[in-house]
Amino acid sequence: MPAPPGSPPVWSAPDGPGGPARLPVRPGTGRFLVLAGVFVCAACGLVYELELVALASYLMGDSVTQASVVLSVMVFAMGIGSLAAKRLRGLAAAGFGAVEATLALVGGCSAMALYAVFAWTGDWGGIWASGPRCLLVAFSLATGLLIGAEVPLLMELIQRIRRQDAGGAVADLFAADYVGALVGGLAFPFLLLPFLGQLTGALLTGAVNAVIGGALVLGLFRRDLTRRARWLLLAANVLVLAVLASAAVLVDDFERAARQAVYGGDVRVALQTGVQEVVLVGGTDGRPLDVYLDGRLRVSGRDELRYHEALVHPAMTGPHARVLILGGGDGLAAREALRHPGVERVDVVELDEEVVRLARTDPALSALNRHAFGDPRVRVTTQDAFGWLRGAPAGAYDVVLSDLPDPGITASTKLYSQEFYGLARRVLAPGGRLVVHAGPVTSSPRVFWTVEATVRAAGFRTAPYGTGGRHAGFAVGPDRTPADRSRAARDWGFVLAARTEPRPRLDPDGPRPYVLDDASLAAGERAARATRIAGLPASTLVHPRY
Repeated sequence: MPAPPGSPPVWSAPDGPGGPARLPVRPGTGRFLVLAGVFVCAACGLVYELELVALASYLMGDSVTQASVVLSVMVFAMGIGSLAAKRLRGLAAAGFGAVEATLALVGGCSAMALYAVFAWTGDWGGIWASGPRCLLVAFSLATGLLIGAEVPLLMELIQRIRRQDAGGAVADLFAADYVGALVGGLAFPFLLLPFLGQLTGALLTGAVNAVIGGALVLGLFRRDLTRRARWLLLAANVLVLAVLASAAVLVDDFERAARQAVYGGDVRVALQTGVQEVVLVGGTDGRPLDVYLDGRLRVSGRDELRYHEALVHPAMTGPHARVLILGGGDGLAAREALRHPGVERVDVVELDEEVVRLARTDPALSALNRHAFGDPRVRVTTQDAFGWLRGAPAGAYDVVLSDLPDPGITASTKLYSQEFYGLARRVLAPGGRLVVHAGPVTSSPRVFWTVEATVRAAGFRTAPYGTGGRHAGFAVGPDRTPADRSRAARDWGFVLAARTEPRPRLDPDGPRPYVLDDASLAAGERAARATRIAGLPASTLVHPRY
């Protein structure tokens, strides 16, 4: 006759590893403690997963690709880990303790290891060029294998406390697992990331994982282990906690050293806002100021004037009493707009309030923007530009300046969509102009002309143009390699748009730009048109093309 469902294997003695567990507490209490351990372990596992996704998006860019790689590799590895754990069911307690100690070490140290490889080997080139990506896959694979091994071992442990049908045991186990995943998923963005940061948050998660795993095995199932196994497991957990604690003590020094390896030794400000990492380099003793957002160079004091004059002044030719700046939290676009006589109001819509605070208070940045945010005509709103436009009054602005990150960054794609430009068209007054920063023309012509096609699809007529600028080697950016530096963007592309045919030119009655003139503007328009790629479809919210 077949054995009843859930019965111990015939080769197991009642007191052996496969028999009923001899617990120091009542079975009901023991079962509750195991499910509580499942809850905490699931929360830790999801934090490791989100940590890898977040750090990979920052270090390697394109969050959709990196999230897909991490999630797919981890889910695949979890299946392999579940199959491999079948061989450990006879030693479920010892196996689970070893898995949790290893997972705590691997998951807790993953963020520091990835950051170290990016900082110190990211620009070596050759076989090291893909080092961060390879390490990301390795950590995703290892973490997935260990997380996948948890479930069969926990199932064996919970069945040894009190036998029940397989369906009921699976339901209880997965309920605790999924609720724990919910808590971990919410704790990462709202608690760990803003208050502890990526590195310390991962280390703390690893410590919690080690404590819970070790306490569950050594506290509840210690009679399943030999004396030698208990001491080995205790020593392993103490060693893991010591490593994690030492790393936590040194994490500030490590982060400073890694940041200097990435940005150089002149870092003045480095902070993690609720939106991004902001780093200010230089700006004192005659050194130019560089502003990095999430590892990408957004403002360089060496040539920011070329960018902001080309962005602002062509669009200010015509009525310009009311100006809307989307992005531009550094205050530099507002600085250029305020130079024009007749400007009555400048509204700046910026997502990150910390960038605005630095633009007001940092001596170097506020000097560079000439204290634009102290001008009574300037009003700043910290909100997502897309959401703000949906509630903005129609026909309220003569000029709209879209000073936003490159469209190739995943988080920016909705701000370069047909729907976004449709909203911008609605807030423009008759005869108003829109100008869009559309990324580099020479190195990314397909992206540039996709932006242009998308603006046209929203009902505008367009005039594309570009300007020379950024020198090679300035950006650290994702995947820093010598090859990437040689291909770094050396120009900026813009699209001037209006309901009637626009023409990029300078206002004859306006202020004289320092580096831009009509001749260079006309040359930039000719150079941009020479790269035209016809027939590109528009980018939309549901079908992004960048």
